[in-house]
Amino acid sequence: MAKRVSVLELTDTDFEQWNRLVEESPQGSIYSTPEYLDVLCGAGGGTYKVLGVKLGDDLAGGIALYERTARHGRFTTPRLLLYYQSPILKRYDTKYPSQETSRHLRVLSALADAVNQRGYGRVELRCVGSIRDVRPFLAAGWAAHPGYTYVVPISDLEATWSRIEQNLRRLVKRCQAHDLTFTDDEDFDSFFRLHSSTMGRKDAAQYLPRGPFERYFRALKTSSLCRLFHARRSDGTTVASQLVLLGPGTTCHTVSAATDPEHLRSGASAFLRWKAFEALSQLGYAANDLIDATLNPVTHFKSQLGGELTQTTI
Repeated sequence: MAKRVSVLELTDTDFEQWNRLVEESPQGSIYSTPEYLDVLCGAGGGTYKVLGVKLGDDLAGGIALYERTARHGRFTTPRLLLYYQSPILKRYDTKYPSQETSRHLRVLSALADAVNQRGYGRVELRCVGSIRDVRPFLAAGWAAHPGYTYVVPISDLEATWSRIEQNLRRLVKRCQAHDLTFTDDEDFDSFFRLHSSTMGRKDAAQYLPRGPFERYFRALKTSSLCRLFHARRSDGTTVASQLVLLGPGTTCHTVSAATDPEHLRSGASAFLRWKAFEALSQLGYAANDLIDATLNPVTHFKSQLGGELTQTTI
């Protein structure tokens, strides 16, 4: 007999169990954790809810929803610094793949119905690459289309190095020979200076105003949920910076990277990316998600770093 399906809004007392599910799930990432969403809401506004799906008494999946309010009412979508808003599914060790598929379809169907019933004016999810079956959402009237990101495997650094394009490897070696150094520290001022310059050059909005962005960074850093990497000249001047989110699972996420415009051709960006791969691999991460692969010059650069083009679902 099939177990009864129920959907409930999780509370603080449930979050420890939820976080265990996130950590063990192939879809799990920092974006689904209450700890991260607390920080993001504190810095960028909004609220969040976590919906859990139970099969009988077993927490078999769910989703963390980031909510905001506009003229058309409440809505839930990803945003800058929240790349994924993805269902989480429990991994089942079963003899027959059909059994796991059946359970996952029941969870996804329940989530699609539950989100529909919440009365949002707009809903947008971004599923991680391991969710390939979105039939329950389509059956519930949703639309779906592909998105893309690059994910770089970093557990075997020798293999990763061999996949990076030769010209970038040459630039990394040149930067090392010319005394460019790599640091892992809390120099937010240097990061934000480069971030602001980069966003201005692209005529794009900053991810957050300076004050909230610094509060966001400090809160994550205090909880060991991020790393801030820099490439510096011999005089200590930062010429490239990169902010990486850590969290559960074996994949970390590079949410912001910026380079001094005078050093765009120097190889500083490639140098910083490679040194970050080394540092993140030493921390035990198996992959670094470079976040987004919209066709543009930045994505072309990402494609040269030895990553795998991974399809997400929006």
